[in-house]
Amino acid sequence: HVQLVESGGGSVQHGGSLTLSCAASPSTYNNHCMGWFRQVQGTRREAVARIDGSGQFTFYHDSVKGRFTISRADNTLYLQMNGLKPEDTAMYYCAAQPSEYCGGLGVLMESYQYNYWGQGTQVTVS
Repeated sequence: HVQLVESGGGSVQHGGSLTLSCAASPSTYNNHCMGWFRQVQGTRREAVARIDGSGQFTFYHDSVKGRFTISRADNTLYLQMNGLKPEDTAMYYCAAQPSEYCGGLGVLMESYQYNYWGQGTQVTVS
């Protein structure tokens, strides 16, 4: 069983930056793919970015390409967010899935495809 704990959310102005972190226990490096999602209350959870077990392959939602960067090191997943816009305001969640169940690269996985989730961290852009 994997436990995920997000941190790094907060309030920033339009154009600002934030870095979200997701600590995994035990480490998911090289054995789980991971993703970041976001959700506005009353709407569906939206996939933002995905990374494979090694950290070599990444994939992004069109709305964040060129602004967000997903990365991982040891037992921590990151989401560097630059050029933040008000429409990026949401609760952000990290998720993990054993690599053998992650399917092909080059697409974002849906929320139901991940077994492990963090509690979320709020990002507010004004």
